[in-house]
Amino acid sequence: MKHAGVGARRWPVLRLAGAMGLAAAAVAACGGGAAVDGPDAAQAALVAQGRDIFRYDTFGNEAHWTDTLRLHEVIAAAVDPVTALSVGLKVDAEALPAAVVAGIQDGSVDLQSPATTVALLKLNAVVGVRGAVETVNGVDKLVRVGITCALCHSTVDNSFAQGIGKRLDGWPNRDLNPGAIIALSPAVDAAAKAVFNRWGAGKFDPRHNIDGLSKPVVIPPAYGLAGIHRITFTGDGEDIAYWNRYVAVAEMGGLGTVTEPRLNLSITHGSEDLVSSKLPALQAYQLTLQAPAAPAGSFDPAAALRGRAVFEGAGKCATCHSGSSFTDANTRLHPPADSMAEPESPSYAARSATRQYRTTPLKGAWQHAPYFHDGSAATLDEVAQTYNERLGLGLSVQDVSDLAQYLKSL
Repeated sequence: MKHAGVGARRWPVLRLAGAMGLAAAAVAACGGGAAVDGPDAAQAALVAQGRDIFRYDTFGNEAHWTDTLRLHEVIAAAVDPVTALSVGLKVDAEALPAAVVAGIQDGSVDLQSPATTVALLKLNAVVGVRGAVETVNGVDKLVRVGITCALCHSTVDNSFAQGIGKRLDGWPNRDLNPGAIIALSPAVDAAAKAVFNRWGAGKFDPRHNIDGLSKPVVIPPAYGLAGIHRITFTGDGEDIAYWNRYVAVAEMGGLGTVTEPRLNLSITHGSEDLVSSKLPALQAYQLTLQAPAAPAGSFDPAAALRGRAVFEGAGKCATCHSGSSFTDANTRLHPPADSMAEPESPSYAARSATRQYRTTPLKGAWQHAPYFHDGSAATLDEVAQTYNERLGLGLSVQDVSDLAQYLKSL
């Protein structure tokens, strides 16, 4: 990240502490608007609750990330903001008080000090990471850390600097390197660290801690899911809440229970359930997240128009990518042989409950490269060419190019 003050080494404890105090006072002084009654108000309240859960709720998984993995120790000792940004963590610029923004700009906030990371966690400014900070003898100490849904399924618009900006909920964080972050844990042995470090940016294996295999898949979007019942790559559940429960308990380490008879899976963490009651609101919020429209100038409109004809005709894309959501996931799943990433070893589908694949929706496809569940196609041009070759479609070079332009426009 290049920005004024990145190389500075001054630690502005007083400035940050004062800024946090002012921010707290400002929040306390804010008044609420008049209440609105009725079903719309109830739904709006549910969605607002879901947004808070999505952004800030750890489901009690500090027990995993702190007590087991001891990542709070690593963060406090060695993870400065520059390092955090290098593994894809993001900073919510709107959570930064004006004094902190000014300090980053003029270099008085030291972005190469782990203490600055602790201060950012105290401000709740690190997207998807929650830290409990205690002040001991005038020094802030990170004592607990947990993660939220936003860690993987939000990013920022980089409006302040690379990795620092306004939240973009639902956008997959393809810069995030979960494997490298987990590998920082002192509780992980050398063999496991080697596996995690091979996953790479933007990928995660949600089955690894279940079956011990390693085949990471790209972090999927959490937007554009309204009306789509099977929302995972393999279509394991019938709604978002199914996967939210699985991830909250099995992957994030939240307190609660997840069972999946098709996988002979039953996991319970803790003696209380901090997951189930939050699933309706969390799902309600996610269903409001719309796929982002393609930016102006990012595709050739004339070519995209020709590409649509290819998509619906010779390219045979609409056979599976059908309807307004560009997927047939609500009516059928597909055998592994239909995937452009198969055959693969280990097969990701073979490790799932359905042992099949869902047709991926295409709205917002321009945003979340790389493509296919394993990320094996770097661009939409490669996607179009892969289908052309694997299915023997006989498309011309122009057809493939036009088809890619159409996909970029969705």
